Amino acid sequence: MATTPVPTAEHPMDDDARRLAELGYKQELRRKWSGFSNFAISFSIISILAGCFTTFGQAWNNGGPVAISWGWPLISLFILIIGFCMAELVSAYPTAGGIYWWAATMGRPVHGWFTGWLNLIGLVAVTASVDYGCATFLNLTLSALFDGWAGTLRQAFVLFVIILVLHGLINIFGHRIIDVLQNVSVWWHVAGAAVVVAILVLVPDNHQSFQFVFTERFNNSGFGDGDTGGLTFWFYVLPLGFLLTQYTITGFDACAHVSEETRGASQAAARGLWQSIFYSAVGGWILLLAFLFAATDVEAVNAAGGFSGAIFESALTPVFFKIVIIISTIGQFFCGMSCVTSMSRMAYAFSRDRAVPGWRLWSRVDRNGTPVNAIIGATLAGLVLTLPALYESSAGIPIAFYAVVSVAVLGLYLSFLIPIALRLRMGDRFVPGPWTLGRKYKLLGWIAVIEIAVIAVYFVLPIVPAGVPGNDGFTWSAVNYAPLAVGGVLLVVAVWWYVSARKWFAGPVRTVDDTAPAPDPAPVDGPA
Repeated sequence: MATTPVPTAEHPMDDDARRLAELGYKQELRRKWSGFSNFAISFSIISILAGCFTTFGQAWNNGGPVAISWGWPLISLFILIIGFCMAELVSAYPTAGGIYWWAATMGRPVHGWFTGWLNLIGLVAVTASVDYGCATFLNLTLSALFDGWAGTLRQAFVLFVIILVLHGLINIFGHRIIDVLQNVSVWWHVAGAAVVVAILVLVPDNHQSFQFVFTERFNNSGFGDGDTGGLTFWFYVLPLGFLLTQYTITGFDACAHVSEETRGASQAAARGLWQSIFYSAVGGWILLLAFLFAATDVEAVNAAGGFSGAIFESALTPVFFKIVIIISTIGQFFCGMSCVTSMSRMAYAFSRDRAVPGWRLWSRVDRNGTPVNAIIGATLAGLVLTLPALYESSAGIPIAFYAVVSVAVLGLYLSFLIPIALRLRMGDRFVPGPWTLGRKYKLLGWIAVIEIAVIAVYFVLPIVPAGVPGNDGFTWSAVNYAPLAVGGVLLVVAVWWYVSARKWFAGPVRTVDDTAPAPDPAPVDGPA
């Protein structure tokens, strides 16, 4: 006969812990996050003070203002649909494993295996890219504040390492205040973005016209010889510019990864997930429009490779320029802190189910309920992934940074694709939680699947002509190594699966004293 965990005075069995036990896990992480804190971590990881500033140049060079003014709301709508599909899943399955747990439960262990590894590499990459972006802006800030600071590439990398270490230490030793810091991060992003918009509206003497902001097209990519009306522009160059939106609004699966630490998770995590996307989309569009209206010195921005800092430097006084980049740098620091939290919870949960080599080490929590080893291991992985950024690119733009960004987008969104597709396949056998899409799941699910499939193709393509093998001027420093990184991981985990893991990886491992199966539907039949 099945037994359930017995509540004690020290560990009372509330509804959240009871639902977690039904899903197969005992409560090990401390459940002290509010619904707002759950929303805050995804809102902080999305971070319009990070992505809008650091990847602005990708859209500027690949499409120009139209890739931003029209591309941002269009792609945001598709991402919100993906978020709705995931909100339904986290409501039904509020576990730290999140994405891969859903896949393994609705499909087979092989689905969970590939989803977990895609999600983990995506989270490692998004953490690395955010912290490297933060280091870049800190480098710029120090150059503006101190005449002796050269702001070199190697200085940026040293700052990146320092920031990564600080984020690890905050997550290890700041267990009592990490949820509070997430809340502070939200208000910093809201107030900071408002201040930046106000500065860009009030300080510059001149602004661009509505015609420039909503109709102007640029092609600084090197593809298509600068043409902005041909097929190459519309079907290759412009979609590459959408990386700005697709990268900025990502990492919202954090709501699922901290659901075991959230009170009322079945409702709160679902709301936090889609609301973090919606509010970031609105706030980010307003912020980016302010950038475009202030971009009166187009030549200066082009000369800087589309770097957003060139807008502020050319349109603002030195004092206001420093204020804007300091606001962004601090926002990016908060963002990286949140990324490490989410990444470490995923590493902990995937290790808890014995999928990661050395899983006993990574699945340990200390007396404060903090997965210390998972935090250390995941941050080290982010450092290794970013090592190519030490090499200068002859293309004149940060190819290594954009490659890490592409790894993040590919890993995360492909990991979202698998459970959404499995949810479609389950149909009425899926048992929803309190937050559900109802009959709309079919339409929204198919839109989400198609959108992810399309971006998966675009973001493995070369970013500049110098990165195309066989082209004149080809150099390895200009290669988009996202397909090599993601493809390499997929190849390794595929070989590992067929050689070994399929014999012992059975999906989620129950940790409660309960021999009964989980109450959810049995895995559906079909090819792996």
